[in-house]
Amino acid sequence: MLCLPGNIVSAPGPVLVPTRLQTELVLRCYQETDCDLCVRVAVHLAVRGHWEEPEDEEQFGRAADPDLEEPKNASLQAQVVLSFQAYPTARCVLLEVQVPAALVQPGQSVGSVVFDCFEAAVGAEVRIWSYTQPRYEKELNFTQQLPDCRGLEVQDSIQSCWALPSLSVSADGEDVHLVLDVSEGQRFGLSLYWNQVQGPTKPWWHRNLTGPQTITLNHTDLVPCLCIQVWPLEPDSVRTSICPFTNDSHAHRNLWRVARLQLLPPRGWRLNAPCSLPAEATLCWQAPGGGPCQSLVPPLPRENVTVNKALEFPLLKGHPNLCVQQVSSGEKLQMQECLWSDSLGPLKDDKLLVETRGPQDNRSLCALEPSGCAPLLSTASTRAARLGEQLLQDLQSGQCLQLWDDDLGALWACPMDKYIHQRWALVWLACLLFAAVLFILLLLKKDHVKGWLRFLKEDVRSGGAARGRAALLLYSADDAGFERLVGTLASALCQLPLRVVVDLWSRRELSAQGSLAWFHAQRLQTLQEGGMVVLLFSPGAVALCHEWLQDGTSAPGAHRPHDAFSASLSCVLPDFLQGRAPGRYIGAYFDSLLCPDAVPTLFRAVPVLALPSQLPDFLRTLQGPGATRPGWLRDRVEQVSRALQPALDSCLRPPGTQETGFEMGPEAGDRT
Repeated sequence: MLCLPGNIVSAPGPVLVPTRLQTELVLRCYQETDCDLCVRVAVHLAVRGHWEEPEDEEQFGRAADPDLEEPKNASLQAQVVLSFQAYPTARCVLLEVQVPAALVQPGQSVGSVVFDCFEAAVGAEVRIWSYTQPRYEKELNFTQQLPDCRGLEVQDSIQSCWALPSLSVSADGEDVHLVLDVSEGQRFGLSLYWNQVQGPTKPWWHRNLTGPQTITLNHTDLVPCLCIQVWPLEPDSVRTSICPFTNDSHAHRNLWRVARLQLLPPRGWRLNAPCSLPAEATLCWQAPGGGPCQSLVPPLPRENVTVNKALEFPLLKGHPNLCVQQVSSGEKLQMQECLWSDSLGPLKDDKLLVETRGPQDNRSLCALEPSGCAPLLSTASTRAARLGEQLLQDLQSGQCLQLWDDDLGALWACPMDKYIHQRWALVWLACLLFAAVLFILLLLKKDHVKGWLRFLKEDVRSGGAARGRAALLLYSADDAGFERLVGTLASALCQLPLRVVVDLWSRRELSAQGSLAWFHAQRLQTLQEGGMVVLLFSPGAVALCHEWLQDGTSAPGAHRPHDAFSASLSCVLPDFLQGRAPGRYIGAYFDSLLCPDAVPTLFRAVPVLALPSQLPDFLRTLQGPGATRPGWLRDRVEQVSRALQPALDSCLRPPGTQETGFEMGPEAGDRT
């Protein structure tokens, strides 16, 4: 017969129609250990429709002819079609059903008919349709994923499962091992893929192998949708799949680490990730100098995000201060990216004006401040309130950039640079006057002037291009002695000259901004200026790195409140995982405090140098190519080595021994 449902026709009276499909997995056995998987299908039926009463019977009573009563007392018959598809086979059966007249009650269920059964392959996806001929209602459909050999308790009875490789997953530190129990010499296929909720699966890795085998994966490669499929290399072999990391907390943290926001010109964006993410996106305004990113609800209300799908910003123009935040289902901020910072430059000191439009053309303007939206013309002690009239004039004269506009309101970004310049004009004039007086005093002391000129001449010869190159030092505050050692190294590097940034000298900014915001701003500024980020490894730093690589976060209380190293790992690790670290980062450790093999393998993608034994290479890398002369480098190496030795000896001294030397702490000031 043809498996074609045909068109829907009107029911001439009470008819039987299928209302529900129910399946059951059974075995069809030819011998005790030779069985095939079979799908038993039950079709539940009900009566639809009524007998139509003749018009003359309604007017004059029931007909006297008993032959007219026979259709109402007759049994119902129906032809029910079952269509079964399981790639690569398809099959149709026709079931004839007869229901006694006593059970014919319109709208009532009359029972079910069972077909035993459709054969199907292990692990196949089956689709079942049911309808009547002729068809009075829309056909029923049912889809079911059959279990593979791993999910069947009777796999010993199915011969196709006998040759299937056995797969197990085990963890060993930072590595995950896939162990395949395959007989010696047996060939099989192994595929790793990302199982997508929306769209087809995405293959990641495929190999034809010979057993037995153990496949090693890095712990950072695990994501919740990573699945493993294995099958023997034989014709029409059964494949089995396993997704062992669906509920793994480490895999979920890795997924957020590899997720990336991408700007799609002119106003599109996309969240790229290998798996689906339960996240909401919102637009926010990030002011320079740190602080939280302030949510802008009207332009982009919170909504669920579909990964790997292009989305549109409801904006007129882009701005470097506009950022996108990704918030997980637990209201936890997982990701923030200022998408326009790469194309439009760093954050600007612009003031965001929010225009609200109400009924009858009522409008109000306020300036977005950390405490909220403050009216422009007010007595508040904010910069926007002090410059309220000037900002209104800038808005009316077209000097502000309109970012968003609709019936509810508008957003405007107004530059504040000119007001900052006016404010500092008198300060610069006072500085110039002070410099002139200082120069006159220096001229009165010729000997001091000669020494100053000699130092300036040596500095010019040593390479003016190296002056002011930034170096951001990241370290773990293991103890007070190690902090003094880091402070000594930072002070010595300032004499090269380098612009050294270290959290030890910025405790006030750390307390005001928070460790993560402070590090993000300093890292962005250092890399934009062509500087280097220096990772100083110590036993505490190595322990934190291993903890991040395994758990994705450090334990509460494991580090001091002002320790930027723990906060920085969330930004540093993605650079190493995605290959962006070379040329931007350099590693270092003190050879008397740490074994070189203790540095995690991930960070060896950049030079990791021992101090002070490899101090020449360390200083040469910080200065950059062509920035030093051999004689100059030798003098600076001796200078830094002499400065480091007392502090290094202090770290190696047993506890309780009298210490000498100088203290290095926050009170030393900001050397940057």
